[in-house]
Amino acid sequence: MSDDPLYTPLCRLLGIELPILQAGMAGGPTTPELVAAVSEAGGLGTLGAAYMEPEAIREAVRAIRRLTAKPFGVNLFAAPMRDDYSRYREVQAVLDRLAAPLGVPPRAGIEPVPTPDRLERQFEVLMEEGVPVISTAFAPLPERLARAARDAGRHVATMVTTVEEAEIAEAAGCDFLVAQGSDAGGHRGTFDVERHPNGALVGTFSLVPQVADRAGIPVAAAGGVMDGRGLAAALLLGAQGAQLGTRFLTAAESGAHAAYREALLASREDDTVVTRWFSGRPARALRNRFVAEAERAGIEPMPFPSHNTATGPMRREAARQGDAGYMALWSGQAPRLLTRDTPAADIVREIAAQARALLTRGRAN
Repeated sequence: MSDDPLYTPLCRLLGIELPILQAGMAGGPTTPELVAAVSEAGGLGTLGAAYMEPEAIREAVRAIRRLTAKPFGVNLFAAPMRDDYSRYREVQAVLDRLAAPLGVPPRAGIEPVPTPDRLERQFEVLMEEGVPVISTAFAPLPERLARAARDAGRHVATMVTTVEEAEIAEAAGCDFLVAQGSDAGGHRGTFDVERHPNGALVGTFSLVPQVADRAGIPVAAAGGVMDGRGLAAALLLGAQGAQLGTRFLTAAESGAHAAYREALLASREDDTVVTRWFSGRPARALRNRFVAEAERAGIEPMPFPSHNTATGPMRREAARQGDAGYMALWSGQAPRLLTRDTPAADIVREIAAQARALLTRGRAN
């Protein structure tokens, strides 16, 4: 293994063969089959469990374990779920109008639904089930939980979007970092969205070497990495691995809705936008009908998680009808590199082979 340019200290830390991490995408894409396939191929599969009930997480973790004995991770949201519905009626009136074509009943005159805060119970399940890697978005794990995880021999990671966040996460006891560049699809991992309302938008290959130079722990690059060229570039810039999300959304084992997959496969590199209209937090998604009309409304969305709860009925009905115009179509900026229904294991192996060839050629020269 020591002669393999892909066998990095991050691989040694996590007990994996390849420095390829599948992102923990919440909302359903990360099926147990996808997670297990990536891990079986030598990478690190990750279950996106932020919106899952604790017992559903337990079932999914056990399903993963039935499919693989190799390491895998689970990703949670570490931001406090504190609702702010102070502008509910104003914003819900806009959502009612935008969701009307789907037949969603108006809710502006109904009391808002409180958002459940499941983090503590979700974490308890991960500890009980012996999940080896626990990663978070929006903040590091709270100190008490992080200490319990480390004491139990688990590895803890956090997504960061600036060097300052990397320093905070390392001081909080993380074992490794995921440096998320602005190219990445889905939610920005930015800690302080009051300071950065659209998320810190530093490009992946600007962010990675700056974080790697200052961090005393391994760093994985995220954002725009879709193939072996991206992995090789990340390693040359000081990362010890790469995390890929969008690349796995159209994999054979992905749980992404069929209409979502088709929208991704038909999209271009300039079709995404960073928007807060789906969840209240900045996230990169394909610009569809909902995003276009919401951003013309001329008002601000509610903060996360209240806004995410408020858009839930619309998003669920859009999924039921297969209408991609109202779905949250999270996507990075390199959709032309996607493939249709490729098995996840083949994706991992192809990325590894291409990166290994590029890095070996560089050594020879």
